[in-house]
Parts: sequence; structure tokens; C-alpha cells
Amino acid sequence: MKIHINEDPNCKEIEITISCKRLSPDVERLISMLRVLDLKLTGKKDGQTYILDAAKVLYIDTVDKRTFFYTKNDVYETDLKLYELEEQLAAMDFLRANKSCIINLQQIISIKPDIDGKLLVTMSNNEKLYVSRQYSPIIKARLGVK
Repeated sequence: MKIHINEDPNCKEIEITISCKRLSPDVERLISMLRVLDLKLTGKKDGQTYILDAAKVLYIDTVDKRTFFYTKNDVYETDLKLYELEEQLAAMDFLRANKSCIINLQQIISIKPDIDGKLLVTMSNNEKLYVSRQYSPIIKARLGVK
């Protein structure tokens, strides 16, 4: 892979062009990562609304019909439902891990098989999350784990 950077003081916004022989899974993954960098989510904490970079969200969880974004150091609440976020983040590296949780694949540092076909993933903040048997084959395939 070659990377060319053209610095131009007159440039108003970043423009990325990808030249490839064909659209491969690696190219699609690269596009997905770039989209995550540009995606913003809003979350509430302590009576204030914050604008968050989606790439910094480790996972999204629902507890008692309330949905939360978890970052390395903070937790933010959102009015969006889990299925709405799943649709919004479908093209990114966010995947359903279980009935109440969506994880950011870019924030996983390790993965370990668990009982009954489940997976135990360790996130970048060292928090451990379970991936249900239903979703573990999808997660493994996306991460290239056999």
C-alpha cells in the first residue's frame, strides 16, 4: 500500500481518494475506519450534551431501557435506541455483541473463546465483555479469527 500526502494551505477540507484494482474486504475496512473518524454522536452527562467522536466509543449498552455510550473514561446517555444506533453504525466497525450491547471492533485488544460458543473480549480500557453465541461467528469473521 502506498500513501501519498499532499499538503495544500488553500485546502478547505480533507479529501481522500482511494485507488485500487478492485474493492476488496481490506479496502472496505479502510473506508469503514475513515467513516468512523468523521462520525459524531451526542451523549448526555451531568445535565450537559457532549459531541463525541464515534471512534472513541468503546461500546454501547442498554440498561433498564436506557442506552449508554462508554468511552475510556466516561459514560454518556443517549436518547437513541440500540437498534437505531446499530443501523446508524452499520457501515462502521461497530457490531452487535449480544442482545443489549454493540461493540467497536477497533477498541478490542484481545479475544478469548468462552463456554458454549461465547467469546470474552477485552476492550482498550481493559473492561471485559461477553459476545453471545449468536453473534460470536460474525465477530470472529470480521476480526479474522478462526
